[in-house]
Amino acid sequence: MKKLIALLLVLAMVFTLAACGNPSTNPTEPTKGTEQKDPTDGTQQKDPTDGNDPTDGGNDKGEGVMTYAEYAAAATDDPVVVECYVQAHQSWWDNKITVYAQDQDGAYFMYNMACSEEDAAKLVPGTKIRVSGFKAAFQGEVEIIDATFEILEGSWIAEPTDVTALLDSEDLINYQNILAAIKGAKVVASTDGDGNEVAFLYKWNGSGTAGDDLYFNIEVGGKVYNMCVESYLTGDGTEVYDAVEALQIGDVIDLTGFLYWYNTVNPHVVSVQKAGETKGEGVMTYAEYAAAATDDPVVVECYVQAHQSWWDNKITVYAQDQDGAYFMYNMACSEEDAAKLVPGTKIRVSGFKAAFQGEVEIIDATFEILEGSWIAEPTDVTALLDSEDLINYQNILAAIKGAKVVASTDGDGNEVAFLYKWNGSGTAGDDLYFNIEVGGKVYNMCVESYLTGDGTEVYDAVEALQIGDVIDLTGFLYWYNTVNPHVVSVTVSE
Repeated sequence: MKKLIALLLVLAMVFTLAACGNPSTNPTEPTKGTEQKDPTDGTQQKDPTDGNDPTDGGNDKGEGVMTYAEYAAAATDDPVVVECYVQAHQSWWDNKITVYAQDQDGAYFMYNMACSEEDAAKLVPGTKIRVSGFKAAFQGEVEIIDATFEILEGSWIAEPTDVTALLDSEDLINYQNILAAIKGAKVVASTDGDGNEVAFLYKWNGSGTAGDDLYFNIEVGGKVYNMCVESYLTGDGTEVYDAVEALQIGDVIDLTGFLYWYNTVNPHVVSVQKAGETKGEGVMTYAEYAAAATDDPVVVECYVQAHQSWWDNKITVYAQDQDGAYFMYNMACSEEDAAKLVPGTKIRVSGFKAAFQGEVEIIDATFEILEGSWIAEPTDVTALLDSEDLINYQNILAAIKGAKVVASTDGDGNEVAFLYKWNGSGTAGDDLYFNIEVGGKVYNMCVESYLTGDGTEVYDAVEALQIGDVIDLTGFLYWYNTVNPHVVSVTVSE
């Protein structure tokens, strides 16, 4: 019956549509590389991206063409006619092509659409097409099958919609097939056929080899989601394929992909970037910043990890990217903007490189807030404390483990666990200083009161220390002639 309807539909439109190829048969297998589980239904989308400068608004529809809402409301097996914009497509083969498309209201997945090789070359991102076919669903993925198309005037490319906060929401199904962004995801282990924990698999079960689909797991908000690099879309040798092959368990990444469904969300990923890596035009890499001379002008992009108290339209910021860390001393900042500099905030900073008692910093700085967010995990530097290499970690958020609290000497010659001010001349509320021993050597630590002052958890913890306590701590590797971390957490070992 479906084929009869298809024939009548094609005959009715033959004088108005320049269709490409012949309708295909109803597929009995999923798109290559999506072998997984079993779905939920529904395709109504909400509030996707406005896109970038469409030549016709990204949503103009011809006569007799469904709106996205009408398409979403159509039943499985209903004939559908839609107009949309190609965002990507899989490899052409056997006069068929599988297309990811979108308009301002939602997204469409055309599976094995009839298409000549000549017309396939015309389906560049942004191309507007009118598609006639039948609505179908496979393992939760809503798609158009037995489809033909014609190319129309108009162009529009969607911007990725950030769905990070929606991943664990029932509302996510309403964004099916759109180009989506997921930010700050942690790569967690997959298990290969031998029971080994790995960062990715070739094929969903690890039975493949290089060139097959890649699968990897991410954790967001304490829940794990499976991602796919579809080899017919972005195969071996593409930037995203290479990036996933280079992943390590524990990497924090930003990614974009089309929200394909296979029983649950199983995005077809098209880009992967380690969080904190993206730099704007004219911005220094960390290596370029490190190589700059004192007093040189510098422009960097980085992510706020913490900041000291705002005062007199200035703020001192600890920031980091994937390659290194930055200390912005007394950066110009309004009180209103200071409230926006929460941990993870991406900023572009312009100023001058400076050094004070060994501490490398940026002074006379201004900043602007950018899109993006990333929070660094502490780097364990315990084994590096007595190494010349430690200077290369200056200002990062670092962990020191198994340190023993050893005596400081106050102004009266008494041995104490900590001092108010570096020489013991202060009182409660001033900076705290204390000594630790690691590997037979003693290092001086600071709780910077403008960063974590009286009444904060770390301030209280240091005031409670006893000589001989064994502690783990984290802090920013500030320098004062030698390493002098600004400590932000202390835990006494049981």
